[in-house]
Amino acid sequence: MSTRNQPTVLSLHVLAAVFAAMSLMVSSRQTQAADHEKPLFAYVGTFSSPLRDVLPTQVDLPPGNGRGIHIFKVNRDTGAMTAAGTYRMGTSPSSLVVSADGRRMYSANETDRVGTDKQGTVSSFAIDHPSGQLKRLNTVPSGGAGPTYVNIDPSGRNLLVANYFGGSVAVLPILDDGQLDHASDVQVDEGEIGPTTATHAPQGSFAISGHDRTHAHMIQTDASGRFALHADLGLDKIFVWKFDADKGVLTPNNPASISLPAGDGPRHFHFHPNGRWFYSIQEEGSTIVLFDYDPNSGRLTARQTVSTLPAEFTGSNFCSEILVSADGKYVYAGNRLHDSIGIFSVGDDGELSYVGEEWTRGNYPRSFQFDPSGNFLYCCNQRADHIAVFRVHRDSGGLTFTNHYVPVGNPSCIVFLDLAKTSDRALQPE
Repeated sequence: MSTRNQPTVLSLHVLAAVFAAMSLMVSSRQTQAADHEKPLFAYVGTFSSPLRDVLPTQVDLPPGNGRGIHIFKVNRDTGAMTAAGTYRMGTSPSSLVVSADGRRMYSANETDRVGTDKQGTVSSFAIDHPSGQLKRLNTVPSGGAGPTYVNIDPSGRNLLVANYFGGSVAVLPILDDGQLDHASDVQVDEGEIGPTTATHAPQGSFAISGHDRTHAHMIQTDASGRFALHADLGLDKIFVWKFDADKGVLTPNNPASISLPAGDGPRHFHFHPNGRWFYSIQEEGSTIVLFDYDPNSGRLTARQTVSTLPAEFTGSNFCSEILVSADGKYVYAGNRLHDSIGIFSVGDDGELSYVGEEWTRGNYPRSFQFDPSGNFLYCCNQRADHIAVFRVHRDSGGLTFTNHYVPVGNPSCIVFLDLAKTSDRALQPE
């Protein structure tokens, strides 16, 4: 090859490299655009029938205005929700969880009653892609009355259930086809019921809800899946279990539980993303307690207690949900009757500082959840029969109402399925 031709060949190589880079950029942008066009779904669990056979102290008696599991398409840019269907159920699917691959959903059917011991039930569903519609696979007993919370362990092989009225927690194996097997383990809470006056209740509070018997309210594993923790409101305790995912068995840890202040009533909790800080919200005491968590031993050590309410508040309030933002910078706490979301910043040591509050634009915020992007927060206002949508300000932790209301009867929880984040394998038909 002559010297005179070399620059021409080199130029061709450079042009080819530039063209390849440009093609890669275009392809990447096209992929991102295609992913953005894939639907984001929201599923809302509701109370679709009245609570029955409850103790006289039960204050939360939703009339059953929901229709089952309500399905919505979500606008990623505005947060607005558009109705996309309803899976009708008259058994109050009040807690939902979606599997990691987006193929399955599970519901706790709180007002169902089966067997001589009047257990609740749990249902499994297949989720159709890309329509987002549900097909029921099976329904099994929940291991106790009034199942109020469901979660999937990190292995994806077990569903954990907290039975509020039964005062028990259960492990239900998930079969290969997504159906649920009958419980592999049921643990019934035992101990001394706490007082009806909360240690940290606001002045003038008559917030008495669960100190009549045992009430398991939530169960979840830590990130490793080695330990499962569950809160019993009536006992004022958080239990810690060693969890065997292969056998689906819970074994008491040492120590087996940690006590909260008498009468305060632990309801829900949330781990910080670092896995070492654990925040528990107390329904009747209206507090958040920060615990240090040892992932090696499963032990909790209380370090800070703060009120979820403004300093000047007096009267009755029932706390509900607690969430830590994905970046770990803020904690959000739900207040029912005060009808607000308290906002707290997280310090370098995990301790909380009060930032402010946001009115929920409705009555009795039972729960709330971030969308997958973390840019919006969706609040289920149970007695107002709607969901209010807020934009999240990631830098300050603040919330701004978007003026978007979503009509849903007695909403209890909201979960999301982002088809842009599910694998191609998960999208294949069965």
